[in-house]
Amino acid sequence: MSVLTVRDLSISIGGRLLVDGVSFEVAPGECVAIVGESGAGKSLTAAALMGLTPNEARVTSSALDVDGVDVRRFSQSQWRRVRGNRIGLVSQDALVSLDPLRRIGAEVAEPLVIHGDLSRAQRRERTHELLESVAMPTPSRRAEQYPHELSGGLRQRALIASALAGEPAVLVADEPTTALDATVQAHVLALLRDIADAGTAVVFISHDFAAVRRVADRVLVMRAGRVIEQGTMAEILDAPTEKYTRELIAASAHAPRADRYGLGDAVLTGIGVSKTFGGVSAVTDASFTLLQGQTLGIVGESGSGKTTLARMIVGAERPDAGDLRWHATEHGRQHRIQLVHQNPLGAFDPRWTIARSLREALAAGEVPRTHRSARVAALMAEVDLAPELARRRPAQLSGGQRQRAAIARALAAEPDVLVLDEPVSALDPSVREKVLQLLGRLQHDRGLTMIFVSHDLGVVAAVSDDVLVMQDGVIVEQGPVAAVFAAPQHPFTQELLAAGH
Repeated sequence: MSVLTVRDLSISIGGRLLVDGVSFEVAPGECVAIVGESGAGKSLTAAALMGLTPNEARVTSSALDVDGVDVRRFSQSQWRRVRGNRIGLVSQDALVSLDPLRRIGAEVAEPLVIHGDLSRAQRRERTHELLESVAMPTPSRRAEQYPHELSGGLRQRALIASALAGEPAVLVADEPTTALDATVQAHVLALLRDIADAGTAVVFISHDFAAVRRVADRVLVMRAGRVIEQGTMAEILDAPTEKYTRELIAASAHAPRADRYGLGDAVLTGIGVSKTFGGVSAVTDASFTLLQGQTLGIVGESGSGKTTLARMIVGAERPDAGDLRWHATEHGRQHRIQLVHQNPLGAFDPRWTIARSLREALAAGEVPRTHRSARVAALMAEVDLAPELARRRPAQLSGGQRQRAAIARALAAEPDVLVLDEPVSALDPSVREKVLQLLGRLQHDRGLTMIFVSHDLGVVAAVSDDVLVMQDGVIVEQGPVAAVFAAPQHPFTQELLAAGH
């Protein structure tokens, strides 16, 4: 039996028909996705389900039932009794949706005040339970914080907790992950799937099939206000009948990461960073932003300042001027950062076996002694090194094996950010390709943010989302790698690309 029924929904504004005859149903425990590009009418459809269409909108339908209630002729006061109680909303921009002057706990508790009869103490306990149910770390502490003190992922979790507080039968999620990086997006999508599996009917609005395929049971494809195709997730993905649907699926499958997932939270912001050695400027007034879950490439010739900038980022050098501003992780702690050197042979103690070097790194990370042997084996496996190689010394490994061992040692500290300084420049092409594939897999599996320093533009183009081009210590050009390399603006970038070809 459906808890949401929509029949022949049409919405017009100023005489222009924006939603034309949309019909669908959602059952308890089911997630129905509405997919389409901007302007397709999907968000306006979602607004009609909540009674939140603009005042000038004309809304008609032959049926609009929410949890057994016909809401077609509801006044705003009637809608207020339904919203948060029978149907909840999770919107795209949690920072805008959450009151900046109100603590998270008060925001989540608001539906309990409006729709419930709990005491203050009971509301506080229930608020903590709700935050815990959406995997909010340290819920009692987060409840006392303001929205601006939380990362984008945590704000979105708080918004979901607030939407669930009134135990609605239907949850409408309107582009809830667009502004999140890939790793946080995956957690939020898994949470929405769990909510559906627990019995709530979920309407998921998105332009992104990559996100939809992770949560939806059925899909409606909208274009220019109309549903042009619908079916189960498998039917739509495996055998779409409409060319437009095939284009949407292809765009989600092949789009660059930044387009597919939106921009993530800033991990590090560099503001006017400068460094001088012996009166010679190595880095001058460098400003940039590193986004979570993405790879920032730094390119330039020898002596351009790229390695000095990387060393300042990892804390091996202190800037003479400017600021490197680290932002808190989703869990509120400082980001952990590790460096993978260009020359792993020189970076390892030649007297120690690889296992001993890994155990030392694990000890520095306060891994208990009894767990270290198992962690060494797991790290070796993670970087595709045979377990017996752990008993060898660095000089007894090939160049590719040493680089994998160096990556394993960096991973032992469970970093959030990995800085790789010319990590494949000394490797032959076949080994280099395997190491790059390894880094891509690790980034996906661990949600790593990376800085990739290299003089090789082809490698940077293959692995990076954004790029900084440095000349004589100055960042002369920066931006999305595809845009910079396709249409370089600075003469030096043009020269580098011409030389590379």
